[in-house]
Amino acid sequence: MAWIDALFKRMVELEASDLHMTSGNKPMLRLHGDMVTMEECPVLAPDQMKQVLMEIAPKVNRTQFEAEFDTDFAYEISGLARFRSNFFVDNKGPGAVFRVIPEEILTAEQLGLPPAVIEMCKLSKGMVVVTGPTGSGKSTTLAAMVDWINKNRSDHIITIEDPIEFVHKDKRCLINQREVGGHTQGFKRALRAALREDPDIVLVGEMRDLETIEIAIETAETGHLVFGTLHTTTAASTVDRVIDQFPADRQSQIRTMLSSSLKGVVAQTLCKKIGGGRRAALEVLVVNHAVSSLIREGKTHQIQSSMQMGGKIGMRLLNDSLLELVQNGEVTPDEAYLKSVDKEPLLGRMREIGMDLGQVTPAESAPAPAAPAEAAQPAPKPYGQPAQEPSAPLPADGQQANPHYEDPFEQYKANKGLG
Repeated sequence: MAWIDALFKRMVELEASDLHMTSGNKPMLRLHGDMVTMEECPVLAPDQMKQVLMEIAPKVNRTQFEAEFDTDFAYEISGLARFRSNFFVDNKGPGAVFRVIPEEILTAEQLGLPPAVIEMCKLSKGMVVVTGPTGSGKSTTLAAMVDWINKNRSDHIITIEDPIEFVHKDKRCLINQREVGGHTQGFKRALRAALREDPDIVLVGEMRDLETIEIAIETAETGHLVFGTLHTTTAASTVDRVIDQFPADRQSQIRTMLSSSLKGVVAQTLCKKIGGGRRAALEVLVVNHAVSSLIREGKTHQIQSSMQMGGKIGMRLLNDSLLELVQNGEVTPDEAYLKSVDKEPLLGRMREIGMDLGQVTPAESAPAPAAPAEAAQPAPKPYGQPAQEPSAPLPADGQQANPHYEDPFEQYKANKGLG
């Protein structure tokens, strides 16, 4: 067992989303949106941090890290979870961030995806973009959509990811998952190759550059359903972001292509739930004839008005979702205000229903679950020496590891003289 595996197990136990490792600092967890220090874990010096990280890195990623000072890959602990891993170097030394990817894929029903988003899973062609800031749950939403298709359609799905996150088992669909770096040189190369691989649906983990976006649009235009992600905050800004990627002399052509190929945009952000956990607030754009015309004519600033009038076909603004979460007692008015992009209209609507910032909703009086309280001072101490002693010893106050202890928690106590 790798030394860091014990931290991963504790991370999953507490339902934390991320583990942050920084040289010269104690590890930290992102727990329900907050950064929490793992107080009883030892501080790792830069050389020790490098040892801990290299212990779980594949050879190709170790080589890349040495040459380029950062690398990405997925690490799996069988029966526990997969972890999306990013190694980097900063002014303190080597560091890493790990995002937990549960083995079980949450269903569309469990996530509470609105009917309009499910309808996008029924499309036969076109492009659907899921957007939001880093850590907003885009991958989870996309995985739920692919899972719905896998259960309800009989298609060939190709995913192109960096790295592979959720692993899908074939149900009614055949799913081929390709990882950038391991199975293909890049998104654009894999996307071009996908056109020769008889796909019905192509998922592009991240549309990073002009060429990838262009091929994705072309793929959608040739009769395939394409899912992709972008780092934008609203549906309207997503359309602008795609168009602005292209030179000015090509933007008119791209607007025309996008107006016919884009079928929907789901923009989301995660809010802290009252009592612990997080809940996604979704903005949904369904591209109908009116929105298509606005895109083609370069009037994207009017998309928000069309969304306000498109409630009957499932369109909703982010503020609509945030207000609904407040009314349901799931998030506080302050949290909704913080996550809103267009704050003043939301504040006005909250006041109309008798709520204001700083107000406690009825659900807040319920006792919070134990996980957040435990996180402040994690009770177990799963931090011991690795099974095989590394060349540079990990922190143990200069003491040798007790070979009789298999449990890292007990090992740590023995090393610290706490037994």
